[in-house]
Amino acid sequence: MPSLPDISLDIKVPFHDVDSMHIVWHGHYSKYFELARCELLESFGYGYKAMAASGYAWPVVDMRLKYVKPARFDQLIRVSAALEEWEYRLKIAYVIRDAASGEKLTKGHTMQVAVDMSTNEMCYESPAILKDKLGIAAG
Repeated sequence: MPSLPDISLDIKVPFHDVDSMHIVWHGHYSKYFELARCELLESFGYGYKAMAASGYAWPVVDMRLKYVKPARFDQLIRVSAALEEWEYRLKIAYVIRDAASGEKLTKGHTMQVAVDMSTNEMCYESPAILKDKLGIAAG
């Protein structure tokens, strides 16, 4: 079985993401996860446009975050995303670190399930197109 994909991207914390103490407002971490998730999905050719074209929506049904240390205005952070599960759902794990020191700031994961867009029914197994995109033989 091929190794599961992972990516990292750097983000310089913008002013509009921080509160009056110049600390990233807690709700913006989900945006950083989303940016990394989009890059991860695109890395194996199954981004949101490709998902829709294949007839499946993949809504996020669960998200967990653990705030370890705050990110601050103008800080360069590295957001990593790794696909951990794919057979029945997509589980993507995230870690946000200070880009310079590697110090962990936040960690978490999201889970997404396939929904057949023609029936609006949730799939209890990931569709074959995902396995194809990951280079996993159907079987």
